[in-house]
Amino acid sequence: MNAVTLPPGPSGVLRSTYRVLRSPFRDFPRWSAQYGDPFTIPTVNGTVVMTGDPALIKIIFGADPDLYGPWAVDALGPTLGQRSVFMLEGAAHSRERKLLAPPLHGDRMRAYADVIAGVARRRFAAAADASRVVTLDLAQQISLEVITRAIFGADDDERSLALQAGVLGLVEASSPLMFFMPFLQKEFGGIGPWARFRRKFVVLDALLQQQIDRVRKRPGTDVCSLLAASRYDDGDAMPDAAIRDELRTMLFAGHETTAITISWAIDLLHRNPATLERLRAEIDALGPDPDPEAIAKLEYLDAVCKEALRLYPVVTEVLRVLRAPLQLGAIEIPKGIGVSASVLLAHRREELYPDAEQFRPERFLERRFSPFEYLPFGGGHRRCIGAAFASFEMKIVLGVALARHRLTLLDDEPARPVRRNVTMSPSGGVPIRVRDR
Repeated sequence: MNAVTLPPGPSGVLRSTYRVLRSPFRDFPRWSAQYGDPFTIPTVNGTVVMTGDPALIKIIFGADPDLYGPWAVDALGPTLGQRSVFMLEGAAHSRERKLLAPPLHGDRMRAYADVIAGVARRRFAAAADASRVVTLDLAQQISLEVITRAIFGADDDERSLALQAGVLGLVEASSPLMFFMPFLQKEFGGIGPWARFRRKFVVLDALLQQQIDRVRKRPGTDVCSLLAASRYDDGDAMPDAAIRDELRTMLFAGHETTAITISWAIDLLHRNPATLERLRAEIDALGPDPDPEAIAKLEYLDAVCKEALRLYPVVTEVLRVLRAPLQLGAIEIPKGIGVSASVLLAHRREELYPDAEQFRPERFLERRFSPFEYLPFGGGHRRCIGAAFASFEMKIVLGVALARHRLTLLDDEPARPVRRNVTMSPSGGVPIRVRDR
């Protein structure tokens, strides 16, 4: 193969973009089988070479960070903000991660356990009076309240509700087409989807600035307070615009990840009674009102969440653009081309995960998988900075729900993955009935 010849793949930019947008769970495996691994996908945001081979994923994640830039900055930049850690690269990216990482890990993260458990208990208890609850909506409400209280530091109900409303307004004004087809990001005389989105963006941005101003006057242990008080190595403070961009990024990257995975886990558990019974027994062994930190340490619960993320990763691929050529196995990929570690394809490899289509949490108790075989939060120097917090939260929420309630699925058919925004979520949102145990 010629050194600069890209591997084969589907043709047609608009058609391929549409398939990436609508049906990656169907088309990525089909393209891999048809064209081999790696294969090339032409998209509106650029040409992408995709692989699900752990050996090639290791090359992508292990390469010099300066080799890469963020993918689709024109599409995502106006939404997240140019100072978002997703948009930065090189030294600026490393400097920002250094400030963001401590509040989302270790003792600081564990300090939020009671907040997460309290929100989950209250929200599920309220749902027990309803004849029908959509799990995704309920889990999103929990995640948004956790973010507004633990991340933003909104310590009163009025402020928390205002921030939640601002976030939901922006999310509801979003469309996947805006992110995958940036040429649609135009305000036509103040009307249309993008104009509506920008109005909601301005509302949320003002709420975030108000919260930054509040925590400067009365700092707490929340992430917003910590960022407002933090200093770079040169002694400079993080600018307010950068704090707003990072808080907005945590919203988009954080609340949907946990809500979607909790929804998948509930659907999968209740279609696999033996797995549900084993998990209940593990949770019940902690007593009638388990400590949230003890819940987060449960091994089988951890395996259940990992298996839900394996089968249905919230984001199906990790994308980066090359600033210089990359030797990916036998192929040299030129500068300017995107490279993609396919989470979906890696997670469905039969040699790694026998009966890969089956929900079997035990596989995570039987062996450890490398970060090139299991990558729900990406990998390398741009791995999701909130991965530990997201995992911590989803385990506590799921554990609290199952400790206190019996859940009944209201759809006979299993949920299927559908595009939400950048993320993939369960169709129908997993409707359930919640009753006290």
